[in-house]
Order: sequence, then structure tokens, then C-alpha cells
Amino acid sequence: MSTSRFDNLPDAQGFFGRFGGQYIPPELKQVMDEIHAAYEEIRVRDDFQQELAELFADYVGRPSPIFHARRLSEKLGGAQIHLKREDLNHTGAHKINHCLGEALLAKFMGKTKVIAETGAGQHGVALATACALVGIPCEIHMGQVDIEKEHPNVTKMKILGCKLVAVTRGTATLKDAVDSAFEEYLKDPQNYIYAIGSVVGPHPFPKMVRDFQSIIGREAREQFQARHGRLPDHVTACVGGGSNAIGMFTAFLDDESVHLVGVEPAGEGLETQRHSATLTLGKPGEIHGMACYVLEDEQGNPMPVHSIASGLDYPGVGPQHSYLKELGRVDYECATDAECLDAFLTLSRVEGIIPALESAHAVAWAMRVAPTLPKDQHILINLSGRGDKDADYVAEKLGL
Repeated sequence: MSTSRFDNLPDAQGFFGRFGGQYIPPELKQVMDEIHAAYEEIRVRDDFQQELAELFADYVGRPSPIFHARRLSEKLGGAQIHLKREDLNHTGAHKINHCLGEALLAKFMGKTKVIAETGAGQHGVALATACALVGIPCEIHMGQVDIEKEHPNVTKMKILGCKLVAVTRGTATLKDAVDSAFEEYLKDPQNYIYAIGSVVGPHPFPKMVRDFQSIIGREAREQFQARHGRLPDHVTACVGGGSNAIGMFTAFLDDESVHLVGVEPAGEGLETQRHSATLTLGKPGEIHGMACYVLEDEQGNPMPVHSIASGLDYPGVGPQHSYLKELGRVDYECATDAECLDAFLTLSRVEGIIPALESAHAVAWAMRVAPTLPKDQHILINLSGRGDKDADYVAEKLGL
């Protein structure tokens, strides 16, 4: 029997330490509890697990491989860099892992519409894909700024048949898309389901999304040990809401020898207001139905935030990440927009792999620290998505 100190998290009320919970109206609490009860029922059913496993294998293409980035490692002259290739999944990112689970849950519960937000568009594409697969109408809310940046994903969502709602309020980015989608959901929470796109929001979503994404870390741990006869020294992933990072970290939490690093967006610099470094510069608060670290303005409202990566442009963060920060089990570092762009181009031109701008934050951290480490150390990066969606934007920005 496992004796992991992380096994029983969250608790029955959805808390990771003092973070998480359900900061929602009483009428919505009943709906969330019904979702939790349905999830707890299907997660232990053999037919559900078999269907999900078959879809992971035959539809998503799991397991995703681990690639040793030898040329990048040689170029940097230090630790060996390895990539967990979530970018090779169907739809191009890790998001499909939990979207399939959420779509199957919606079908099981008899919901008539699935609603969600998206930033970079990867969650939107993955959810539209999963809804097409199970035959449920899908509505995606996306900030106008992100619609213009992420045009390829917008086109894909429309082709897949979802209703795309452009959000022009506020900063017209991810936080505003969340607000808009949540308002639509509240019109009929009995028949709609809000398929949250990360390990954020009220309980049970941080738990459910983590569980669906934990396949990344389970695969990676087994694959790395099989190939190298040991665990990696460092495991890193980008953090916005934090789904890909929690998915990777969960399998390694009890391995004290493994240094876990989440990489947040420093944007145009931590000394400016143009960043999304929630865990680095935020403080405990409440946002979107959960307690977590939040970036707030002087009036206590969520701060307008910035990242070159639309999927990381969020003033909150998953409650489990907030807990792991305070526990000291995970170190949370930052990478600037400039470092991210450099990592994006470097990985593209040295290894022939174009990463998502989100994932490039983790690559940037690895590129920064690898030269300071011995050559017999190993860094494992969760390459959470591919950069097709970002290619035109980056080319225009850099004048390529």
C-alpha cells in the first residue's frame, strides 16, 4: 500500500492545504457536487477506464515518446536534455488528455452542451475534437486578442463544428474568456457542463483534470527508467493554470531526488506590470471559485496580466501548485518573453522541433541552467504542445 503524503489530496472539501475548495454560490455547489459524484462513479468503472485507455492509444496516439535532444545538449555543453513529446498527441498538445475525460463525463451525465474557455486555443481545439467524437454540442469562449494571435486554432475549432464566442471585454484575453464562459454556463448548469481547461476552478475540477493529465508523468517515469535505469535529475514544465505541469509532476512528487521546476511567464520583466508570474509575485486570494495565489491590483481585483504565450496569460494558478509552492516541493521559476522566443527558435533550428510558446518557457529554463550542470545530469522537459499555432505570430514578430 502506498504511503504517499500526496495520495489523499485534495481532501473531501477539495482543499490542497489551504488552497482549492468551492468559493461559489450555494446553488452551484450542488451542481459541482453532482459532477464530483458522477466522476467518482465512472473513474472506478472498468468500462470507462477501458474506453479511455483505448482512446488514448488509438485516437491520441499514446504513449507519447521521450526524445533525447542530443544536439541541443551538445550546443549548451552541460546537462542532457530530454523532451516528453506531448506535442505529438492528436490535436497537438496535452489538452486532449483531459478533454476526452471531460467529454465522456458529460456524455455519462446526459449534458446537452459543453462550454469552455480557451487562451492559446489548444484546449478549445481539443475539446471541440472530443465533443465531435462523442456527439455533444460545444461552445468555446476566446478573447479577441487571442483569436487574432492564434488564427490556425480558431479555424480548426470552426471546422470541428463548435460555436466560437469572441470575448471583447476587459483585456480580451484568457481571464475574460473564463468570465464569459462561466456566465453562459450559469444560464443552465443542470443541462450544461463547464469543461475547465486546466487544474483551476472550484472542486472537483483541479482534481479531475490532474487525474486525467497524470498519464503524462506515469508514462515518463516508466519510460525514463526503462531507458536510463534511473530517474531524471530535473523535471520541468511551464505553468499558467498548470495542467501540463501537474500532469508531469504527480508521478515524481515522492521522489525527493527529482528536482521539480514550474516555469511561469516573466513577460516583459518582473519589474514591470507586463507579466503573469502568479506564484512568484502573487499572494493568496480567491479567483474563479478557488483559493490560490493571485496577481491582484491595489483594489484587490485580478490584475491585467501578460505573456507572449496566450495559454499562460492568467492571473491565478491551480491550487495544487499553490500548495506545492508553500510546501517547498516544487520550485517555481520564470522565463521572459525574450527568453521564450530564443528557446522557440533554438529548439526549432537545432532539433527540428517547433514548440508551442507556452512549452518554450520550460525549454528556456532548461537552456539557462543546463550549462551550469554536469554532463551526467538529466533534465526532462514536458514539451506540452507544438508551435504550429504560433508560427505566423512569431515570424511576424521577428520579421522572419
